[in-house]
Amino acid sequence: MFNNILGNEKIKEVLINSIKKNKTSHSYLFIGNEGIGKKLIAKEFTKMILCLNENKYCNECKSCIEFDTDNNPDFKIIEPDGNSIKIEQIREFQRKVSEKPIISNKKVYIINDSDKMTTEAQNCLLKTLEEPPEFVTIILIGSNESAFLSTIKSRCMILHFDKIANEEIEKYLEEKYNIKIESRLMIKAFQGSIGKAIELKEKQEQYEQIEQVICNIDKKDKIDIINMSDIIYKAKDEKFEILDYINVILIELAKQNNKFANCIQIVENTKKRLQSNANYDMCIDNMLFNIWETVN
Repeated sequence: MFNNILGNEKIKEVLINSIKKNKTSHSYLFIGNEGIGKKLIAKEFTKMILCLNENKYCNECKSCIEFDTDNNPDFKIIEPDGNSIKIEQIREFQRKVSEKPIISNKKVYIINDSDKMTTEAQNCLLKTLEEPPEFVTIILIGSNESAFLSTIKSRCMILHFDKIANEEIEKYLEEKYNIKIESRLMIKAFQGSIGKAIELKEKQEQYEQIEQVICNIDKKDKIDIINMSDIIYKAKDEKFEILDYINVILIELAKQNNKFANCIQIVENTKKRLQSNANYDMCIDNMLFNIWETVN
């Protein structure tokens, strides 16, 4: 159980014990950063709940086989429709939730990115959380706890997921992908997220070039900085990830030179302008010049 999922051993233990003692909650709230395994753990936990074997997680019963092929009718994942989970999605869920299980003795619903539920959707969901059918388990997954109504949180067992240790992420990347990350700053940019590490693993060279630009910005003139920064100008499609990484670098540089601390807000202001659909190249020009002027 959970053998191929990194980190959060205490939460795994809590969930396994609840299965063994037949004391699972009707509703859970899994909270933690993106990419740290919340959804994976929720799915493995679901498989245990639905397993027909009394020892659970047999991988042989009809429920386990149907689950592994994404055909178990007693399991459903609700994902955001666009940028939010809408009241219509929760109403559809409520129409189905009272129907009895088909294969298992239980039914499980996972609402992924549930912190993106509209207020109307949360209020609608509350009716089910207050009086759920006895055979139903509902698992809410989110990264922003403050986005949930207090009435929602009060009816859930809340489990806070920890970031995954950098050492575990490094070991995982080496063993599974034969990739060794040389930059300590890039490892910090993973922010304890195995999902982010997997996403960024092929971009090591790109991130090292960006690191070179920012780490040497106080040693070059403006023309040199623009000439060196081609890698940033080409990163329009992943602009916010790149800007987040630049701030990781600036935070480290600020430990040796306080001038760099003042540059972090420059990057944050750049993000805001880009979110308002400002011209990308002009925003990057302005950001690099402002950082250069601040540290020189």
